[in-house]
Amino acid sequence: MGVVQAVVCSPRNPWFRGFFMRAAPDEKYMRRALQLAAKGRHQTWPNPMVGAVVVKAGVIVGEGWHEKYGGSHAEIHALHHAGTRAAGATLYLNLEPCAHYGKTPPCVEAVIQSGITRVVCAMKDPNPKVCGRGFLRLRSTGIRVEAGLLQAEARELNKVFIKIVTTPHPYVINKAGMSLDGKIACYNGSSRWITGLQARVYAHRLRQEADAVLVGAGTVFRDDPRLNVRLVKNPGGSQPWRVLLEGKRRLPPTLKIFASARRQKTVIATTRRVFSAAAYPDGVEHWLLPGREGCVDINALLLRLREEGVYSLLVEGGAEVHAAFLGLHASNPVCYSDEMHLVMAMKIIGGRDAPGAIGGQGAGSPQKALLLKRVRWAKMGEDQLLVSYLRQGRK
Repeated sequence: MGVVQAVVCSPRNPWFRGFFMRAAPDEKYMRRALQLAAKGRHQTWPNPMVGAVVVKAGVIVGEGWHEKYGGSHAEIHALHHAGTRAAGATLYLNLEPCAHYGKTPPCVEAVIQSGITRVVCAMKDPNPKVCGRGFLRLRSTGIRVEAGLLQAEARELNKVFIKIVTTPHPYVINKAGMSLDGKIACYNGSSRWITGLQARVYAHRLRQEADAVLVGAGTVFRDDPRLNVRLVKNPGGSQPWRVLLEGKRRLPPTLKIFASARRQKTVIATTRRVFSAAAYPDGVEHWLLPGREGCVDINALLLRLREEGVYSLLVEGGAEVHAAFLGLHASNPVCYSDEMHLVMAMKIIGGRDAPGAIGGQGAGSPQKALLLKRVRWAKMGEDQLLVSYLRQGRK
């Protein structure tokens, strides 16, 4: 460290002390804004989750969050709470305030009229309708704007929103339970249960968060699943769509999944041109999509799901379906998944004929393997949970 840098960064330097005395409260108030934003989970969709905190002379004088879709935004609630105390105060937000008319008027105008003199924001709004316009409008009136504080946490909170306003696809999570050696079943097909109860509860929690759950024909034949939310509290009572990739195997109408098709939307996605809707109960939809060798084109499927209002998709397998979304098929080297959730039981199943979690052709060399980013581990009963992000696009 150079002499000048050592002096500047010394705790004895008044600038150094002043900067960090300001930075610590800023982070505290931003974390509070993120906590408030999270209260809108499941209520604001397809709008983002936003929290707002108004601070004056080191005291919180107003708070609010976006409580429901179509309702007032977080800034409006916080400013209303603060009242005249907002004049000369600082506003903390986890997302840039809107500058356009939607279900509600632009929030930046309310911020300007309130007398706020400083805005600290975690991130710019990725929505092209906003994307910097809110900051520009605030600065044009002399309001001091600072952006980037706790940006990683803010992006994590609204990761689904970011995906849907910047791409034509839903947010995709791949989930698989397997043994330590990567097996999802024994050589004879037995698979219940490789992972423990906590892992199964976790899977139902992921289903509750998703708009749709997807599996392939092999999983449906082997496990005959219901693909609904049962093991966690589901206050709203809503169930995710169920999307079945028919592939080369026609699905028999006697499966459990079809028995509840009138109550829970069920879609068969296929490349087959010959389809008899009369063979299935009412409520089962048939999507004829492009594909090769009987396999549905994943890009076409994701585009259709978005058109139908699906913004988050949980892929539960099996092995070939995971490979298709991860870009590990020779005919489709494109990764469409955003996250990977793997629950690993501390068991070794073995067996050359026992199926693995990921199929496809696979990588041709270690250098071409799919890289996991920001890997997190957590203990889940007797199992281990791995959560990571994936780099999308062509490998």
